[in-house]
Amino acid sequence: MSISADRKKQLRTIGHQLNPIVTVAGNGLSEGVLQELNRALDDHELIKVKLAITDREERKDIVAQLQTLPHVELIQEIGKIVLLYRANKKANPKLSNLHR
Repeated sequence: MSISADRKKQLRTIGHQLNPIVTVAGNGLSEGVLQELNRALDDHELIKVKLAITDREERKDIVAQLQTLPHVELIQEIGKIVLLYRANKKANPKLSNLHR
């Protein structure tokens, strides 16, 4: 799934005002974190994830793992914050960050 540059720019604009919903810490992508990530992506479509990991290489590994999740697109990565997008055709307009 590839997103055009214009669409990424729109998503970055929306994502600028968002706060991180999920935090990945020392345990990495545990089963609980993955469940919460999937729930947040289903509900909100566009989310910020905070990587509370000090080692840069570990953060890069986590970002690579996040990109392997089904239908997840990395929109932006700045420092310890990652902006992720996954389209949901049945998104609840009250929860979705794209339909507000």
